[in-house]
Amino acid sequence: MLEPPPAEPPPAGRDVRDRLSLWDRRPQPTAPLSDRQTDSVLELKAAAENLPVPPELPIEDLCSLTSQSLPVLLTAAVPESTEDVLLKGFAALGMEDERIETAQQSELVDLAENIQQKLSYFNELENINTKLNSPTLSVNSEGFIPMLAKLDDCIAYISSHPNFKDYPVYLTKFKQCLSKAMHLIKTYTVNTLQNLTSQLMKRDPSAVPNSDNAFTLFYVKFRAAAPKVRTLIEQVEQRSEKMPEYQQVLNEIHQCYLDQRELLLGPSIASTVTELTSQNNRDHCALVRSGCAFMVHVCQDEHQLYNEFFTKPTPKLDELLEKLCLSLYDVLRPMIIHVIHLETLSELCGILKNEMLEDHVQNNAEQLGAFAAGVKQMLEDVQERLVYRTHIYIQTDITGYKPAPGDLAYPDKLEMMEQIAQSLKEEQKKLPSEASFSDVRLEGPESCSLVKSGSAESLNPRHQTTISPADLHGMWYPTVRRTLVCLSKLYRCIDRAVFQGLSQEALSACIQSLLGAADSISKNKTQVDGQLFLIKHLLILREQIAPFHTDFTIKEISLDLKKTRDAAFKILNPKTVSRFFRLNSNNALIQFLLEGTPEIREHYIDSKKDVDRHLKSACEQFIQQQTKQFIEQLEEFMTKVAALKTMATQGGPNYSLSQQPWAQPAKINDLVSSAYKTIKTKLPSTLRSMSLYLSNKDTELILFKPVRNNIQQMFQKLHTLLKEEFSNEDLQIIACPSMEQVNLLLSMSK
Repeated sequence: MLEPPPAEPPPAGRDVRDRLSLWDRRPQPTAPLSDRQTDSVLELKAAAENLPVPPELPIEDLCSLTSQSLPVLLTAAVPESTEDVLLKGFAALGMEDERIETAQQSELVDLAENIQQKLSYFNELENINTKLNSPTLSVNSEGFIPMLAKLDDCIAYISSHPNFKDYPVYLTKFKQCLSKAMHLIKTYTVNTLQNLTSQLMKRDPSAVPNSDNAFTLFYVKFRAAAPKVRTLIEQVEQRSEKMPEYQQVLNEIHQCYLDQRELLLGPSIASTVTELTSQNNRDHCALVRSGCAFMVHVCQDEHQLYNEFFTKPTPKLDELLEKLCLSLYDVLRPMIIHVIHLETLSELCGILKNEMLEDHVQNNAEQLGAFAAGVKQMLEDVQERLVYRTHIYIQTDITGYKPAPGDLAYPDKLEMMEQIAQSLKEEQKKLPSEASFSDVRLEGPESCSLVKSGSAESLNPRHQTTISPADLHGMWYPTVRRTLVCLSKLYRCIDRAVFQGLSQEALSACIQSLLGAADSISKNKTQVDGQLFLIKHLLILREQIAPFHTDFTIKEISLDLKKTRDAAFKILNPKTVSRFFRLNSNNALIQFLLEGTPEIREHYIDSKKDVDRHLKSACEQFIQQQTKQFIEQLEEFMTKVAALKTMATQGGPNYSLSQQPWAQPAKINDLVSSAYKTIKTKLPSTLRSMSLYLSNKDTELILFKPVRNNIQQMFQKLHTLLKEEFSNEDLQIIACPSMEQVNLLLSMSK
């Protein structure tokens, strides 16, 4: 049987109810309920009001229960609040003390855990400080990195709660602990690197190794020591972006590492470069190639060694490598600026541009960035020196070239070479070998760099089966050979714009030298020799510059002072003195300022078109000269006839052509016979000269075709005139060759 409940609730129960009344008190409830929880409480309240009393309870218990549970607590701020409902519900079940104590305990436990969690960060200060001040602490111990992680967490937590009471004090103390930890890491790493450098320096007190073994030792020892510090450095790198203290320590470790590497490598590289210089003192190309190859290996090895210690890159490494590469540049530059040969300078450009930048650097741009900067600077120096020496070369060796007697010995040298070629060809026929004269190389080694030249292959698509003496590079006029060799050296070495300017200058100088040589040959030999010499070499120039895929046009700017001159003459006129002081638009001074302004003019110079223009002019002169040589007398006769007819058409007296003393049949017969004889005797010599100089049937045909057409047209006009003006008897006396005879005579040109 249940014991009767006490008449009054104990003080503990009253205290609990008082605290419960605070849970949902408005307007500042201690533990506000959600909407769903409030709805549940209201439903519980409604159910409790209509709940019948259990019949099995004794009447005295019923009275006691009713009197205990129904009164409303006067301590509640709001009657019929949530806490009142809860009290009634717990009281009805007789569990008010147990349930209230359980909720209170849970709340207090959660509160204690929350406080303990927050205090744990502050409590770690003493623990961390004790470890850092311990004389037995080592950065390589197992607990150092976890302690570092805990220290970072504490600093991060305190930094994120600046509203805590002792926030500045604890943050400062934790920062001091972090500084101690960073100092330990830095000291250990720096001492490891410095001790390693000291050991290597003691092996060679002079710090000047004399073999590759020293470099190998430098890298092997450092690689062996990398695992000792890599773990610590990696921890610092991972935290460097979160805290500036770590970044500062990482920068100091970087600087220490690079200082030690520079201390080891600086003297070693200087010694190696000096040794390479002594070995290749006279071969600049071999020196540059070997020196650059050595620095490529140094840069690659240094990047690989750096990756053994660090996981994140630093620009300081490239700064160190640029400084080391500068030692090579300082040695090579004085040699480069004293090179005078274009061949050497162009080869140096090829080594630096093609072998180093395009091959090595492009395939490994990340590791060779510092090396590329040094090579580019060296390449610019070589190119500048090449351009300067090219200007001097054009002035001295092309423009200022003084031909030797052998250079102007045309056509003698061509005939001699043809005889040599013929004798070699006959000897080849006698030998039981498949080799032919076309396989015999007569040109010098320097010709290997040039494009194979015929005589106007643009006009001759037919394959040449033999080598003509005129096509041998050694037979070219020296200024042509020098110009083409110079352009071939420059084409791949310098910028396109610079090449265009130099090529225009070189081609203009070459053309002027050819014109002078052609005049000398014409004076010493014949005019035909001079003209064909000029045509041949202009054809060579045009063909050889075709493979250069560039524009040979340059823009020149000039100042036109014509208006200024005219205005000056006008103002100096005595009549304008009175207009000096007029206060209107007719003032002489104002007109001078307005009208006398000089003009800036732009004009373009195209070297390729200049070559074509001179070639066209030379061909026209040759055609006119040959036409005049063969039919000059007939042209003079036809000119007189035309003048006579012109006089008759303008009202003058009509004269019969046959009545003119200079037009007698016998006279015309002498003219015709002389012209026919001249063609017959001189045509083979002309064709022979064309074959000797041009050495190309298609080119010869193209050049001689206008001459043949002029001769045919002249005889055609003469036949027409004779039929109109002379009788058959006179025609028999004149005995002019028929067109078939003329064509047969000219067919020798085919």
